[in-house]
This record gives sequence, C-alpha cells and structure tokens, in this order.
Amino acid sequence: MKKDIILAGVGGQGILSIAAIIGTAAIDAGLYLKQAEVHGMSQRGGDVHSNLRISDKEVASDLIPEGKADMIISVEPMESLRYLPMLAPGGWLITNTKPYVNIPNYPDLDEIIKEIKSVPNHIALDANEIAIDLRQKRAANMVILGASSPFLGLDYTQLEKAIINIFKTKGEEIIEANIKALKTGREFAENYIKN
Repeated sequence: MKKDIILAGVGGQGILSIAAIIGTAAIDAGLYLKQAEVHGMSQRGGDVHSNLRISDKEVASDLIPEGKADMIISVEPMESLRYLPMLAPGGWLITNTKPYVNIPNYPDLDEIIKEIKSVPNHIALDANEIAIDLRQKRAANMVILGASSPFLGLDYTQLEKAIINIFKTKGEEIIEANIKALKTGREFAENYIKN
C-alpha cells in the first residue's frame, strides 16, 4: 500500500488539521509516514500545501515527484489547479468548489470548475455550503476529508479515531461535529461516484 497525497488550500482553511488526521490514522494503522509542509503566508490567506506520503514500506523522501501524486485534496478550487501537474494519471482530485477570493484578479470560477471537471477522477463539492447546512461553518475541511476518505486506502474508522484523538481537548461537541462533517463528505463522494 502506498499513497502520495498533496493537500492544498489557503491559510486558515484547516489543511494542517487534515494532514494531522490522515497522519494519525496512518500511524495507528501501522503504516509509515513522511510529510513536508509549506505554510506560505497563512495569516494572510496565502498558499498552504503539504506533501503526505503513506506506505506499508519505509518512505525515503517526504517530497512527491511531479506526476506521481495519487491524490490532491484541496479546500480551495484554484489551489487544486495549482498542483494538477503533480497528479498521476488515474489519480484523484478532491476539491471544494467554493473559492477563497484573496486576490483582486481571481480567475473566473466557471473556468476553474470546467478545468476541475476535465480531470477524469474528481470529486467537486461545495464543502462550505455543506458545513453551513450541518450548522458547522468551520468544518468544511472535514467535509473535504470525508469526500477523500474512499480513496485514501485507510479504514474509515481509523479517521474517526484520529479525529477523537486530535480534538479530545476541544470537547465532545467539537468531536461530534467533525465526525458528522466527515461522514457527510464521505456520503457525498459515494453518491457522486455512483452517478
């Protein structure tokens, strides 16, 4: 088992929480893990991305070669396109469709979505809207993580356990909200694949 994952977004969208949950789940499953993070200008809504490499064998490098990522998980649509050259043929792109407009010349959203949908294996969803519907405005990142969960090669219950472990100091309400968002994202992906 080997998964090379690019996590992408902008500062404040919870990319590092996604990385922590996947990493914790992988380690709890007895897998090897290497991670490289770039925080960018996170306080100002700048680019944040992470290379996450999971394997049942030791991983030599924490950086994913171009064209070799099994998956791009993004909480911002334009940021998902930034890393498309990293995606392997047959790889999955899981992305939020709700933009975080942090520059005056943000590209046309319809063009961005068209490009996302040109990727054969993609899941595109408005995770912000789903999180708001769940009354958990800040859980869009967990919705995205849930949508990526069928393709991670990790047992879904390991992700739930990782959420419990990581958010245990935040209280039961936060844990339950994050697990609910995770589950809703997974259900979206499963239905998306069927259609």
